[in-house]
Amino acid sequence: MTDRSGPQAALQQVRDVLQRHVQQGSVTGAVVLLAQGNNAEVVAAGTTALDSTRAMQRDTIFRIASLTKPITAAVAMMLIEDGRLRLEEPVDRLLPELAERRVLKRLDSPLDDAVPARRPITLEDLLSFRCGLGVLLAPPGTYPIQRRIAELGLPGFGPPDPASPLGPDEWLRRVGGLPLMAQPGETWLYTAASNILGVLIARAAGKPLPEVLQERIFAPLGMLDTGFFVPPAKQARLPAAYRPGRERLELYDAAPESAWGRPPAFPAGDSGLVGTAEDYFMFTRALSRSAPHPLLSRASIAAMTADHLTLQQRQGGQLILGPDRSWGYGLGVYVATSAEGVPAGTWGWDGGTGTSWRFDPASERTVIVLTQTQFSSPQPPQIHQDVWRSVFTG
Repeated sequence: MTDRSGPQAALQQVRDVLQRHVQQGSVTGAVVLLAQGNNAEVVAAGTTALDSTRAMQRDTIFRIASLTKPITAAVAMMLIEDGRLRLEEPVDRLLPELAERRVLKRLDSPLDDAVPARRPITLEDLLSFRCGLGVLLAPPGTYPIQRRIAELGLPGFGPPDPASPLGPDEWLRRVGGLPLMAQPGETWLYTAASNILGVLIARAAGKPLPEVLQERIFAPLGMLDTGFFVPPAKQARLPAAYRPGRERLELYDAAPESAWGRPPAFPAGDSGLVGTAEDYFMFTRALSRSAPHPLLSRASIAAMTADHLTLQQRQGGQLILGPDRSWGYGLGVYVATSAEGVPAGTWGWDGGTGTSWRFDPASERTVIVLTQTQFSSPQPPQIHQDVWRSVFTG
């Protein structure tokens, strides 16, 4: 993948990286897709579970978590192009639950210590994660609003929760009872905006979010293994999911009892999808300038992948964004070359269940890394960093 050493050398380096991490026990296995333009190679290593001899395959289905966000954002951009949504339009028309917002005076304020929002929430606020609601990077229960979110049982303010019993309308009704954490447009707050966006998309399209994604993205692009759950006939292709433990990986989800093994009541626009490396590559290629099957106009892709944050907003989100990234619409955008050599101008994102995606539009290189070991911090684990370094620096 690098100009100096060539594609085959990069592929071998990635194979070596994967084997090393499997042997060290940081992952049971991984699948990595490397591409130059439309030409892709897939490397698989390890097994689908600690106690299994079943090898990872190119068609292994992964819980891709926050790699869902760019897909949700892309559908919103498609609806803007259709004229069903407008970027600067307040969401109140379709989401009346979020009209006439009140905003906490301070994060540690009681929930009734709030002032009127200076303006409504817009679609652009949802896409840019500046709607005033999101994850607070503090221990659970630190703030009154965190405690209220926990009491309401709200998914979408933390790790994926496909077992939540709340449907989209009830979820939004409960969210509508919360004050905002910040004024609309003021502060970058992670993840909840993609879930609100998913409800907005469903209402604008007049059908559930899974149907919208199937009709607008998955079916046209031939993404046959991507959706909000793994059907029974495909569950043998779903690996076990782990989190880092003190001495070894700890299992938290496995087929056939997987929480991703049935349609969720709440199809999470921020983190709900499962899919394969090749399926996700079909989506990412549809956003490139040489896309064989473009999803969006060049103007929409440019808007989606531009930096929409102020320096202050980017610095406020640095624990999640990292030192080299800012935020577009539903995805991260590199504003400086990273320590691993990922170039400025690259875009993509990460999924906390163990996934990442990088696309450099200048060189048309794509890197998709899929594991099933949860991140232990907002920054991707070493295996992801080592793969990026192999691809972008050689």
